[in-house]
Amino acid sequence: MRILIIGAAGMVGRKLTARLVRDATLGSHPIDALDLVDVVEPARVDAPFMIETGTIDVADPAAAPRLIAKRPDVIFQLAAIVSGEAEKDFDKGYAINMDGLRFLLDAIRTEGASSVEGALRPYRPRLVFTSSIAVFGAPFPATIDDEFLSAPMTSYGTQKAICELLLADYTRKGFVDGIGIRLPTISVRPGKPNAAASGFFSNIIREPLAGQEAVLPVGEDVRHWHASPRSAVGFLLHAATIDGGRVGQRRTLSMPGVSVTVGEQIEAMRRVAGESAVALIRRQPDPFIEAIVANWPQSFEPSRAEALGFTAERDFDSIIRVHLEDKLGQ
Repeated sequence: MRILIIGAAGMVGRKLTARLVRDATLGSHPIDALDLVDVVEPARVDAPFMIETGTIDVADPAAAPRLIAKRPDVIFQLAAIVSGEAEKDFDKGYAINMDGLRFLLDAIRTEGASSVEGALRPYRPRLVFTSSIAVFGAPFPATIDDEFLSAPMTSYGTQKAICELLLADYTRKGFVDGIGIRLPTISVRPGKPNAAASGFFSNIIREPLAGQEAVLPVGEDVRHWHASPRSAVGFLLHAATIDGGRVGQRRTLSMPGVSVTVGEQIEAMRRVAGESAVALIRRQPDPFIEAIVANWPQSFEPSRAEALGFTAERDFDSIIRVHLEDKLGQ
């Protein structure tokens, strides 16, 4: 089996790569080769199979045909610019978040057509696409179920919603076997703060746990939907191996997670790490972040995903402990 990870240099991409290298299989299939690409070259890792790395601009129409020239069996499309950056740079957001997937889907369709016309074996890879709960917009019910409409109120959410429709249509037409997963906000993200509007959800935990001050730009009553990086990798692996027939025509699923307020996040950290960590949080309201977060959903009832075997943490204390365990394991 050959696997391609687009966006492999990002946090989730690195963790997914590490898991695939450790397992050396995907489902019941041994991995023969792993292609890792991103806008910057992913780090090379030792593995019991061949790994190739490279750089790619997903907004370049000529890039996608090169990516699938070796006909990967499974493709993880993780590449995107984050919510705050997509809101500030309209053109860049659409070029990377929407056109990047559209070019990839068209390249797969073209490669599949060459199979019909020539002597090549049929080509219809499993494509796992990371969408976002930003596809939903206010006003929200208390809990969003699988029937709630997609009505984004940010450019980032709109770009992801368009991609969900493209993925479903190309799958319906038989060009690709696509599955989209709407990720909760991934907390606690390791590393340094990024440009995501949601970054503070991780910052107010990660930095204090490391003995550093963190800025909280919203009120403690803000409620949101979270899952750990470990759960995100689990979602991706399960999406890559699940029977597509069980998913049905609606190809994108909202993933399980934990609904907590910022105040409840802080209390969880107090239970896990004590008062000294909590004392390092500094309140500094940011109207730009507050406006974006106000249009985000707060809680989900992901019945379809849970029935299909997707799982995540059940409380935020567990999410913090996963972060500490993974940090110690690095």
